[in-house]
Parts: sequence; C-alpha cells; structure tokens
Amino acid sequence: MTERRLISVDADLGDTVTVPTASTASTASVAAVTSVAPVGDRESDTALWNSLRRHTQARIGLGRAGSALPTRHRLELQAAHAAARDAVHSPFDPDMVASALTGVPTIRVRSAAPDRLTYLQRPDLGRRLHDVDRAHLPRDGWDVVFVVADGLSSRAVHEHAAAVVRATTQRLPSDWRVAPVVLAEQARVALGDDIAHALGAGMAVVLIGERPGMSAADSLGAYLTYGPRPGRTTDADRNCLSNIRPPLGLSHTAAATKLATLMRRARDLGRTGVSLKDEPTPPLPQP
Repeated sequence: MTERRLISVDADLGDTVTVPTASTASTASVAAVTSVAPVGDRESDTALWNSLRRHTQARIGLGRAGSALPTRHRLELQAAHAAARDAVHSPFDPDMVASALTGVPTIRVRSAAPDRLTYLQRPDLGRRLHDVDRAHLPRDGWDVVFVVADGLSSRAVHEHAAAVVRATTQRLPSDWRVAPVVLAEQARVALGDDIAHALGAGMAVVLIGERPGMSAADSLGAYLTYGPRPGRTTDADRNCLSNIRPPLGLSHTAAATKLATLMRRARDLGRTGVSLKDEPTPPLPQP
C-alpha cells in the first residue's frame, strides 16, 4: 500500500500551499504545484492593490516587512485606533448642534447614565430617559420626533446630524407634525423609544454616532422606529441607514431622501423593521 504524506511548497514570497502526494511521486507533485502557483510579480501586485484601494478605505494588500506590517501602515493603524478612542470619549456638545439647527426648536435631555464611564459599562442605562428630563418633554400628537444622540461618536453627530435633520424635514409632507428636535446625551438607540413615548410621537428617528472602526470614526447612523414602545421594541422593529459620512460614505442628501421615503412608507404601512423593505438601489455603473 502506497504511503500518503503532506508536503509544503513555497508558492509566493513565503506563502505555502499544502498538497497530498504519494512518496514515490514527490518530484512530480512539486512541479505541478509550482506550475499553478508561480512566484508573483511584485510590481504587478502593487499596481493591483493600489487600484483597489482607490475604491475603499479598508486595509487591503498592505504587504509586509518580514512577518509584520510595513512601518507606514502600522503607524496609520495606530493613528486610526487613537482616532477611534478619541471619538468614543470626546464629549458631546449640544450647543454646537443647536447652533447648526438655528430656527429649529430643540430640547436637551440625558439618559439615566450619569457619566461616560457608566454609559460604556451599563448600556441599559443609556436606553432609559432621566426622570427629571422626562417632565420637560411636551406631550402632544406628534407624527415624528428626531433624536440627535451622541452614541459612540460625538464627532459624527457634530459633523452630520444637523444637515440630515434639515434635509429630511424638507422632504416630509407639509401636514406632518414634527416635534422639537431632542438632543440626547449618553444615549443609546433605544432611548428614542422612551423619548417618543413621553412626547406621544408616533415615530422616532434616532441620529446617533456609530461605533468607530479602524477606517472611520465619524460615521452617523439613522434608526427609524414606528410606534416605539419602551422596553418592548426590538432591533427587528427598526430600519437603519448607516455610514452617513460624506464624501466617503452616504451623503446627507442621499440619506435624507432614503429616510424620508422610508418614513412615508412606514406611516402608510403602520410598521417598520423587517416588515418594511427598502427600495432596491440601482447598480453602480461599470468602470
């Protein structure tokens, strides 16, 4: 019976390909593997990755220096990590957002999380409205309330939230009753349920700073919920638009158009979440 064993062949600049082979045919197997996995052309590989990197911020094709990343890419990664940490811990400035919303009535509230550390360690408190602030919300038959929440990136809120609020309200039917914009500190997405319930609003739109990543620390998310119920509404009951961050992500205008469309359809259907499907996006033009 012929013995079977594994051999490893240096295929491309240190990468290995492992193939099964018979002990009596190792030379033929080596020739076969190297014929289908030739040594790469460094210049061609570099040109390919450079062309792909023009279309994404993802860290792809970075190469290596020995067994590690090249120094430049390692420093860029460390800088991105620092930016992400700064985004999480940077304080929310409601005055900045209110100034950008000049002419639009605003109300400021806090969650039950008393400080940033508690907010990060106790997500449940970020979903509950502070009892004192609850009394300041004017209950009425509002159709929708926009909640601008710091979330995990106040930078994203400072840079994008006001523009999205203005562009979206301009695209809503004129007979809709829009509540004062609520500026919420130490807030999670579900805080919008508590705020909408306190206001008597039929729909909540929460614009919140998304969790920073290694490629983006300024991404804004928009969460739409019809008929929010504190403690009972789940993520499956919401629609989300993410990565609002022009020019590298969704533009303010595109986000507002899509959000206003979803809001009108949600009102017609009486629901959001998995029951409300987004319209298909036209395919990107071919290069």
